[in-house]
Amino acid sequence: MIFGLSAALASFRTAYGAAALAALTAVMAAPAAAAPHRDPSGTWLTQDGKARIRVEKCGPQEKNLCGYAVWLKVPNNDEGKPRVDFRNPDPKKRARASLGHQLILGLKLNEDARYEGKIYNAEDGKFYDVTIWSEEPEELTVKGCLIAFLCQSQTWKKVSDMAPGQLAGPTNGPNGPRADAEWAPKPPAAASANGPTATGTTGPAPAKPAAPKPAAPKAAAPAE
Repeated sequence: MIFGLSAALASFRTAYGAAALAALTAVMAAPAAAAPHRDPSGTWLTQDGKARIRVEKCGPQEKNLCGYAVWLKVPNNDEGKPRVDFRNPDPKKRARASLGHQLILGLKLNEDARYEGKIYNAEDGKFYDVTIWSEEPEELTVKGCLIAFLCQSQTWKKVSDMAPGQLAGPTNGPNGPRADAEWAPKPPAAASANGPTATGTTGPAPAKPAAPKPAAPKAAAPAE
C-alpha cells in the first residue's frame, strides 16, 4: 500500500500458500462489528514514519474523504532534487512533486461507518482498495487490500506539531498540498459586482433611466 504497506502485503502473499489463503478467506467472510464513527480529519504520521498525511473532507457537500502527503522524511532524491511522482500511470503527473500529492482519493462512508475507496501508492504507481476508520482519538486505522481477502492494516498516529518542511497552507493554496482535478476545492461563487438589490441580496442593479434627449433648437423667426 502506501509507505511500507504494499511491501508488507507482497511479502504476505509470497509467504502463504493456497491453503492459508483459503483459511483467511473464511475468516474474512465472517461479519465484523461496526466500529464507532469518528471524524478521521487531521494530520497523521504513517506507521513507518516516512510521511505525514493530511486527511480532510472533500467533494460535494464534503461527504468524501481525501488525503495528501504534507511532509516526507526524505523529500529529495539521491541528486538532492525534490522527489517526483515518476511512476504515476498518468504521464501528465510524472513530473509533479511527491511532496503535496494526493493519495487518498475521495473515499465514501460505508454502512459500517468506515471510509472506503481507492488509495494511490507513489512507491509503485498503483491504486489499491483501502478502508480507513478511527476508533481512538489519536489513532487512524488504514487497511489496504491487494485483493478482497488479502489485506493488511497499519495504525497512523495523530500529530499536532509542525515538522520542518511540512506544508501548512490550505489545499491548493500557498504552501499547501495539491488536489487532483476531480477533488480540487471549488471556489465560492463570486458576489455580483453590481452590489445588493433592494431586498439586500446580491444581483444586478436596476437599470438607470435613459437621459432625456436635448430639445431640438427652434427655427429662427423670419426678419420683417
